[in-house]
Amino acid sequence: MNDETLQAWVEKISWESFGLPFRHKAVFNGRLRTTGGRYFTKTHHIEISPHQLAAFGPEETEKIIKHELCHYHLHLANKGYRHRDADFKALLAQVGGTRYCRSLPGSRQRKSMPYRYKIACVDCGTEYLRKRRIDPSRYVCGRCRGKLKIFTLSASDKVT
Repeated sequence: MNDETLQAWVEKISWESFGLPFRHKAVFNGRLRTTGGRYFTKTHHIEISPHQLAAFGPEETEKIIKHELCHYHLHLANKGYRHRDADFKALLAQVGGTRYCRSLPGSRQRKSMPYRYKIACVDCGTEYLRKRRIDPSRYVCGRCRGKLKIFTLSASDKVT
């Protein structure tokens, strides 16, 4: 599918589901991986991820298009077009759009970095775990305001 076909598809969905025309541009953007689409408030253009279409087919992509068209039509009508707005939630439910897109197959969840440093208070012995190194001379203990000392954790000591 190319951008011209997508443009016609978005215009058709806009008429059928919203009863309003889509007068701006809809294009595919291959860089979109964690989101199904985007609506731009300044230009009113819509971008759709081609990866969603390839992975989940036209049914899921149509729901994503409806989601973006909800942003589009509500924004142009000066109503609540953001995800948290009641107008947006109501219109999305009415037209049958999806609130969230599905995760692409093969995309892995981001692992949290393990704690690499232990900071200990010299006075009271309170320990703090940190993922990033800090300069202990710039900070004091939150419990007793004592001096801090930093230790690098070995590979076997690292905590996630």
